[in-house]
Amino acid sequence: MAASLVTHVAKGHQTSNHIDFPIAFEQFHDLPETNQRLLGEHHPSGTVTPLALRPSSQLEDIQLHVVVHTLESLQRQDLPIHGAEDFGKFAHAFGYKLHEIIGIVVDRPLLAPKVAPANESPKEVLIYNHNESPQVPHAPEYVFFYNHKALSKGGESPISSSLELFHRAKNEIPESIQELTGEGILSRVTYKFDKQYTGGSTLQQACGKDFLEGDSVATKRTKIEAQIARYGRGKHTTWEWIDDGVVLTHRLPAIRGQPGTGLPTLFTGLAAYWKNSQGGNGARKEVTKQLYGDGTPIPDKYLEHLAKITDEIRVLHNWQQGDVLVFDNVIAQHGRQPWEGEQSDRVVLARIPTLFDGDSVPGAYGDGDWVQVVQALDG
Repeated sequence: MAASLVTHVAKGHQTSNHIDFPIAFEQFHDLPETNQRLLGEHHPSGTVTPLALRPSSQLEDIQLHVVVHTLESLQRQDLPIHGAEDFGKFAHAFGYKLHEIIGIVVDRPLLAPKVAPANESPKEVLIYNHNESPQVPHAPEYVFFYNHKALSKGGESPISSSLELFHRAKNEIPESIQELTGEGILSRVTYKFDKQYTGGSTLQQACGKDFLEGDSVATKRTKIEAQIARYGRGKHTTWEWIDDGVVLTHRLPAIRGQPGTGLPTLFTGLAAYWKNSQGGNGARKEVTKQLYGDGTPIPDKYLEHLAKITDEIRVLHNWQQGDVLVFDNVIAQHGRQPWEGEQSDRVVLARIPTLFDGDSVPGAYGDGDWVQVVQALDG
């Protein structure tokens, strides 16, 4: 078993008298060739994804509470995690602020406090690389996955760098990057009271957490509008009621600045939405449509090229039972490959609400009062 971290990992400190924490972790490279690669620009030379760590080979009989204590000592990584409850304790030890999902488009039933399946879509559905929650203004900064049941073939999680994607796209399709920088995107998301596809969410799951039994349609609409208002986007988030639901339209930055470095990152699901629109691979019903910020369609040639770059820079994380994958959602994209066999053959859990917020949000990149996103208002 292994812990794979796409973000940086704090290292232990040693004094003349003692070591600060009880478990040491060592990097290892015996991953399959397709499971790890060197990152391109703008990453430092020699940076690999994912960074793979495991407890020192000198240790035996590691217990979860010791790992949790070590993580708390590091920042207030084989791991003794054996289910949803254990995974929740492990993830919580990092000390990040829990992220509350508003506007979720997938069904994530809770299996333990704040822990749910990563995605309930049918096994034949390709979930292409994307940043988590690119269709709404309120997205998490950190994502935690844990594998409880692994497949012998298929079901891998593709991981790719949003920093590298931006750098390649700026050089290879500069016209589109210029448009995305200047205009952003219009993200139109359709929510309905009934589930739109297997594995999808209902309007109540997305924005109706305050529904009570017996609420009238008018009352439900008022409560949903109150949740939408928590985005705090003013004129840049609008909505239109339809017979069986609501359509939300957000003007969002597709290019954001990485907190701390200011480096531009392509924070998006554009290639995934394009892949989905092409059909095949068990493509699910399209509920999100994204345009340039001025309302004009994004040419297929640009979206296809984003997918081409993504295919070239991604790695496929081939899950082993007990693996934990942690990544910075601002600079890393993820997905899910199809598999054969039964739906229950693959169990990957996500720390929910979709997962954690950082100390700050992705920074503005460009001009305009729509380029800076914020964390949702308390509600």
